[in-house]
Amino acid sequence: MPRVLAVRSAFPEHRLAQAEITDAFASRGRLGPAERALTERLHGSSEVATRHIVLPVEECVHLLGAEAVNDRYIPEATLLGERALRLALDAAGLSPADLDLLIVTSVTGVAVPSLDARLIPRLGLRADIRRLPIFGLGCVAGAAALGRLHDYLLGWPGQTAALLAVELCSLNWPRSGITLADMVAAGLFGDGAVALIASGGQADQVTGAVSDAKSPAGPRLIASRSVVYPDSGDALGWRLSADGFRIVLTTELPVVVERGLADSVSGFLAEHDLTIDDIASWICHPGGPKVIDSVQRSLKLPDSAVAASRRSLAEVGNMSSASVLHILEMICDSERPPEGSAGLMIGLGPGVSAELVLLEW
Repeated sequence: MPRVLAVRSAFPEHRLAQAEITDAFASRGRLGPAERALTERLHGSSEVATRHIVLPVEECVHLLGAEAVNDRYIPEATLLGERALRLALDAAGLSPADLDLLIVTSVTGVAVPSLDARLIPRLGLRADIRRLPIFGLGCVAGAAALGRLHDYLLGWPGQTAALLAVELCSLNWPRSGITLADMVAAGLFGDGAVALIASGGQADQVTGAVSDAKSPAGPRLIASRSVVYPDSGDALGWRLSADGFRIVLTTELPVVVERGLADSVSGFLAEHDLTIDDIASWICHPGGPKVIDSVQRSLKLPDSAVAASRRSLAEVGNMSSASVLHILEMICDSERPPEGSAGLMIGLGPGVSAELVLLEW
């Protein structure tokens, strides 16, 4: 079975308290007193304490237009992605030349050539490395990409693959026509990148992984499942505006999750002779307090099951596709579930869609 060798996060240097980000967003959107008070109230209930943003506050406030936004996205995303991949390779005890596949997911900017192609010369990756850039899946993409990485390594068990999720959400703060959805999103999303390295075989079959690894091998990847819930396509997404990408967000998202997730999870687990009670570790997308609450209610989980998701949300915000990988890193580094226990990653995103990845420690 494919096994995770390392997961590592990289963050921009600018780390701000929630109140500082609220002030910057209000200044950029030139909010009036009533709008500002509403934004402060929404951000205050977001359960986010701190977040990272890729640009200094003064530059965030004055960056104008979709073209300028994307022109900053490309070099900044490339640089942050490079840092995350170097950290993950170092933790796994591998060199860039050991990688056979690189999957890169991002939904906060557009790059052609894609980020993976730009990373080849910067990292010294092989010219024949297989590449899979993913765009359009939004927050669910981290879990979806991990599922596709699992599929690839089942077919190529002697190979090693990397997954990089890099999101610069703050670049897309709108400057005009601020909506309630914009206010909510600006209180939740943060910037960051997470890289994951996995092997098609056991960790000790990968050159250098035993002698040079700086962290214990992570869980095995057992199976994945994709679900798109009907009649929910308008609940979450992006739309392109003159300012960049604008959030599409409705109150239907938690409702869809609470209504459909339990059947999806139970059916998937049953195929592997498991139940919800058999899962020792939960890696749930921290879409926001209401989304985490809906997951918890739907699956009837104790507070401890979603504690890592709430901690990730509080410390770095919702990093879209990178968030579930950040939570997996937290669990790998601190909790270390019992050997042989099961874990489940739940990604949620536009569609409305869910991606489930079954893990075994």
